[in-house]
Amino acid sequence: MLESRRQETIRPAETASSGWRWSLRELYAGTDRRATRFQWAVASIDLVIVGFFILGPVLQQWRGYLWIDYAVALLLAADLSARAIASVHLGRWLRQPVVWVDLVVLATLLAPLWLANLGFLRILRLWSMSQKDIFWRALRRRGYGEWEDVGRAGINLVTCLFVITGFIYTVFASPGSGMEGWIDALYFTVATITTTGFGDITLPGPAGKLTAIVTMIVGISLFVRLAQALFRPHKVSFRCPSCALMRHEPDAVHCKACGQLLTIPDTGGE
Repeated sequence: MLESRRQETIRPAETASSGWRWSLRELYAGTDRRATRFQWAVASIDLVIVGFFILGPVLQQWRGYLWIDYAVALLLAADLSARAIASVHLGRWLRQPVVWVDLVVLATLLAPLWLANLGFLRILRLWSMSQKDIFWRALRRRGYGEWEDVGRAGINLVTCLFVITGFIYTVFASPGSGMEGWIDALYFTVATITTTGFGDITLPGPAGKLTAIVTMIVGISLFVRLAQALFRPHKVSFRCPSCALMRHEPDAVHCKACGQLLTIPDTGGE
């Protein structure tokens, strides 16, 4: 009898906990109107935070910068905690690259003085934000699903641009170096990625040459990826049940790889 009473005492707490987890899971992963509004609200806050990260090197001298920094850290910590509670399998959730990125960003926010040299990694939050389906679902619903690949490729390029800019500004900018501000670092990065190479700003030493080489290789690769997304024929993503091929013509009836009959859903706009 004592055991049954103990179980009756525990069950309401367990039920309440499960209810909270289910509610958060519905908000973060649902597609109904309530979940969509919540996801757009979170995405809007993320956009403001990313803007703060981009302007961070310019705003660092402002007196209230650290207060905003810690406020953003609280928001990100709350978001991470809620997503962890809502996850179906915590270990699997922790292995996601998006979670790693957010944890690194959170570390730079909680210790801005100790990890000042890693502050440029905060812009990776832009890539993390682009992994949310809310943006691409809105495109597909309005009949612009063919622009999803272009959008993802563009965000990857922009993220790379600002991460490299932040790294160059942190490591190489100094008085008398020819690169004395964040704008100079951005100018050099754009000139290097586009292989323009005016030569008015250069990075000194072997480390500078290696940085320029990596910038050119990564930048050109992302440019090519964006060009492919822009100019290649539009295809839809649908996993073939037989061979797992993902990309097919919008009006495909059979898989071109194995001949399996496909049942690609009609979105109405594509």
